[in-house]
Amino acid sequence: MMGLTGCSSLNTALSIPEKTLPDTFTQTVDKQEAITVASVNWREYFTDNNLQNLLDEAVKNNSDLQMALQRIEISRSSVKLANGALLPQVSLNVGGSVRRFGLYTMDGAGNSTTQITPGQTIPTNLPDMYLGMQSSWEIDIWEKLRHQRESAISTYLASVEGTNFVISTLVADVASYYTELLALDNELALVQQTITKQQEALEVIQLQKEVGRANELAVEQFHAQLLNTKISEKNIQQQVIEVENKINFLLGRYPQPIKRNKDIFARELPAQIASGFPSQLLANRLDIREAEFMIQATQFDLQAAKAAFYPNFTITASLGFQAFNPEFLFSSPASIAYSVFGTLVAPIINMNALKAQFNTAQANQLTAMYHYQKTVLNAYVEVANQLVAIENLPQVNLLKTQQNALLKKSVETSGELYRTARATYLELLLAQQNALQSNIELIGVIKQQRLSAINIYKALGGGWK
Repeated sequence: MMGLTGCSSLNTALSIPEKTLPDTFTQTVDKQEAITVASVNWREYFTDNNLQNLLDEAVKNNSDLQMALQRIEISRSSVKLANGALLPQVSLNVGGSVRRFGLYTMDGAGNSTTQITPGQTIPTNLPDMYLGMQSSWEIDIWEKLRHQRESAISTYLASVEGTNFVISTLVADVASYYTELLALDNELALVQQTITKQQEALEVIQLQKEVGRANELAVEQFHAQLLNTKISEKNIQQQVIEVENKINFLLGRYPQPIKRNKDIFARELPAQIASGFPSQLLANRLDIREAEFMIQATQFDLQAAKAAFYPNFTITASLGFQAFNPEFLFSSPASIAYSVFGTLVAPIINMNALKAQFNTAQANQLTAMYHYQKTVLNAYVEVANQLVAIENLPQVNLLKTQQNALLKKSVETSGELYRTARATYLELLLAQQNALQSNIELIGVIKQQRLSAINIYKALGGGWK
């Protein structure tokens, strides 16, 4: 790392230790594809019509996105302001005044004997009227203004990329909450089906108690299991409302039901995800592109801070009509007044302030460099993590499906054994509880698979086109 040698050197060639980006991801999920899934439009990636409608509304009404769009307008105005600083500043000046000199002064004594017009001396109260243009132009010798303009342009481009990143994040968030909502719907349906079966089982146990084939303890255990499942039902219903409201918040609207079809939850997911090469993250990840533009902006800011140490040259001029009486104001050429002069100003007293400004610009640039490195590292880790999940979760799904089949069979087997008095009611309860829990876990695995498909899409830079 190049060290700073003090403000006197005005060092603008800053650098930090470089971290080389790996050539490939460590996983094997289609990592050699040249075109990544990030290039796919989100309308093609998310085929659920209900989700597409939600995403359309979110992109239209989300508050964070609207604020990001206003930041673009602010940056665009900054560019116009920086462009204007390079041009001469011209203004129209209309004014008037009255001056009175003391009689016992050089001006007052001279005016008392000087004729302003033939036969008329300069009056004690002298009017002065002016109509004309004034101009001021700072000659950008050291390119300070140009660097400021380039910084404003880079900041503007960064704000555009930042807004696109907000869109990408918004699309991923809405899709994730929508997936979570579908998972809760399926959990709720499963729990409600289980409640129906448990109520039927409780009625059977109560009948068995009446004929002496079961005792009160068995009835109480089956009843307790039913109550526990009903509690789970209420908890899931509460979660459904909360997730719906999270989606409504992202859509910029007050709470209302979310239209959806829970049956699409178990649809087959994409078999492969094209991740591309890590180097493509630099082109596809919007937060990386934003960080890159911010480095450029801080570099131009540093150059402008360096140029502030050098003298600036300003030309000012004025041209117009000036007279002491309105009837003479436009008497050309007698009433024409003009002036042209240039000034060369070099900073001396405020040198410490300029040094502080330069130090700040150096720190800002180094901060932007470290932020860029962190953003690239974070992007790589996000993709790597999701690739592992995409590779492992199908295997987990297969194993969990096999487990479900065995537990479903165990429920049937324990029921048969209980009816023939070869198994206790506790074994039957345990089999039912394990089967319910396994089914809920399978829904969770499917949810994680769908979320991984969403997260890899965002991690690779998709979701904003």
